Amino acid sequence: QVQLVESGGGLVQAGGSLRLSCAASGRTFSNYAMGWFRQAPGKEREFVAAISWSGGSTFYADSVKGRFTISRDNAKNMVYLQMNSLKADDTAVYYCAAGWVVRTNPEEYDYWGQGTQVTVSS
Repeated sequence: QVQLVESGGGLVQAGGSLRLSCAASGRTFSNYAMGWFRQAPGKEREFVAAISWSGGSTFYADSVKGRFTISRDNAKNMVYLQMNSLKADDTAVYYCAAGWVVRTNPEEYDYWGQGTQVTVSS
């Protein structure tokens, strides 16, 4: 089992920045690829970004490429999502997830946090 707890969400104006954090505990964190997903009201959960177990490979949804950066610190069991130039369309609940392989499909991740709300005012 891996337990994941997100933090760092909040209310921000369009054009602003937020940094989300995800703290992991349980099984060896460094064994897992990590992903960030988001879900807006009335919409399906969508892929945002993912990072390989080593941090050597990162992947982004087209909608956030160039604005968001995913990173991890295996020594601290943490994964981060730096979000810059935020837009109203980025408003959603953001979830971190752990899986064996980097994927964009949320069904291929095994463990999930409870989510943190990000609201961007226009």
